[in-house]
Amino acid sequence: MYTFLRDLLFRLDAEASHDLSMSFLKHSQHNFLTGLYSQKLAPKPVQVLGMNFPNPVGLAAGLDKNGECIDAFAAMGFGFIEIGTVTPRPQPGNDKPRLFRLPQSQAIINRMGFNNKGVDYLVEQVKQSEYHGILGINIGKNKTTPEEQALDDYIMCLNKVYTHASYVTINISSPNTPGLRNLQYGEALDSLLSGLKLQQQKLAQQHGKYVPVLVKIAPDLSDEELEDIARCLIQSGMDGVIATNTTLNRDKVKGQLHAQESGGLSGSPLTDQSQLIASKLKKALQGSMPIIGVGGIDSPDAAKARMEAGSDLIQIYSSLIYQGPELIAKILKGL
Repeated sequence: MYTFLRDLLFRLDAEASHDLSMSFLKHSQHNFLTGLYSQKLAPKPVQVLGMNFPNPVGLAAGLDKNGECIDAFAAMGFGFIEIGTVTPRPQPGNDKPRLFRLPQSQAIINRMGFNNKGVDYLVEQVKQSEYHGILGINIGKNKTTPEEQALDDYIMCLNKVYTHASYVTINISSPNTPGLRNLQYGEALDSLLSGLKLQQQKLAQQHGKYVPVLVKIAPDLSDEELEDIARCLIQSGMDGVIATNTTLNRDKVKGQLHAQESGGLSGSPLTDQSQLIASKLKKALQGSMPIIGVGGIDSPDAAKARMEAGSDLIQIYSSLIYQGPELIAKILKGL
């Protein structure tokens, strides 16, 4: 059934089919239509970040940017759900077309640019959802906010989502917001993370609740850059890291239609690159914090390899688009 629906959707423009799919999930999640995608999965509990996850397979950020379909994704059997990336103010994102499929490689290229309805809208959606599981909220900065004022945007979002999130992810690795990846390096990273840690401590005291803060990093990092990031994550007292975001590398999709489009590449071509980063990161962090592995996890074998490489949890996105919710069940069976 999923293959049939996917083939119909794939006849549409990539973003049009995405919008149609999300609209269907949004309007079906609280009625009998949920039966089309819901599945009961045997629990495979794991304890990470001081929380009990029903299973280690989560939904990666970027699919449900505004938190409109939380209950639909919960029905699919995810062990945890990450929504966003959300910014302080609503923004339209980059010009269209900005989303491209590479079916030959089960891959996607996007240059969406944090298109979202703003943090206040997302918080309202979370309040209205019936989901009581583990919810990550991924936050970013507005495109018009200068790099040197980025901390203000992240703090604004952190303040607003703090009491509604099980954990918060700091997105400094999307390639689609100019200058964002510069925040991954040196003094800029030190300053950003120390500022966020200070605010997290204030909020924990204020609300009597400690919400872990994680950082999502890019796959396009040299060994030296990765070592520096690991040092900074440890030094600033971050709670975890998500490895990785999309890549700018096109080696594995050369010659394919849309391969030269600008933006971040996700899906199966990212498997080896993300796994290598996760493996190196595990070594650099010396077990000081958990890693959530994401990028090219498209099969039970890829999921198992990622966890063996040091990821405590995993997330999927592009492979869900190509294979459907059944992939969650297959992965859990293979772990």
